[in-house]
Amino acid sequence: MNYHAIRSIYQFEMARAWRTLLQSIIAPVISTSLYFIVFGAAIGSHMQEIDGVSYGAFIVPGLIMLSLLTQSVSNASFAIYFPKFTGTIYELLSAPISPLEIVVSYVGAAATKSVLLGLIILATAYLFVPLRVEHPVWMVLFLILTAITFSLLGFIIGIWADGFEKLQLVPLLIVTPLTFLGGSFYSITMLPPFWQTVALFNPVVYLVSGFRWSFFGVSDVDVTISVGMVIIFLILCLGVVTWIFKTGYRLKS
Repeated sequence: MNYHAIRSIYQFEMARAWRTLLQSIIAPVISTSLYFIVFGAAIGSHMQEIDGVSYGAFIVPGLIMLSLLTQSVSNASFAIYFPKFTGTIYELLSAPISPLEIVVSYVGAAATKSVLLGLIILATAYLFVPLRVEHPVWMVLFLILTAITFSLLGFIIGIWADGFEKLQLVPLLIVTPLTFLGGSFYSITMLPPFWQTVALFNPVVYLVSGFRWSFFGVSDVDVTISVGMVIIFLILCLGVVTWIFKTGYRLKS
């Protein structure tokens, strides 16, 4: 394992995040704060508690997950697409660094940025609503696993995309809607029976539910199923990345 190469790419990507601090950190935090104000304060004051949790606190895990998913995908997809766009990916592929080391570098940096953002948003949430975290170890585990999984998805999108507009296609048209419909702002038990069944086909439901359980000990689905779904999606993404490097799919085009 070429740790020097991994560290160099990782540090470069992390440095880029600090150079674009407004876009990488400040903008998502401001957007999430607005959600707290609108949903937590304005609407939450008229909502009953859900499973014994105030509405303002109930939506915190969903808001963190919303930012985590979108930022993980965006960070990783842009990180690998930019070398393709500028042509420097040829130097990367010809360097004495393995595909595993490339993936660890880019995905690791993207996941790190997303986890830091999630923790910042969590700290911001304490300014708006009273919170408790009943299972902090599980919370961190969900944060890390989800960030790595969706950073891998973003890496795949960055390889697949042949234009900047495609980088935003999946986050805007798939990830964000699935997150909004995945119980971020409500419990799926509040839905009619038919739509509860439909909601269970949304993979984000399991992520939000498991993450919310780590806060309040309540969930829409069994937490072991949530963990299993994250691991399955992680394995699928790893399989696709492996196939990409074995076939060279769009790496040099």
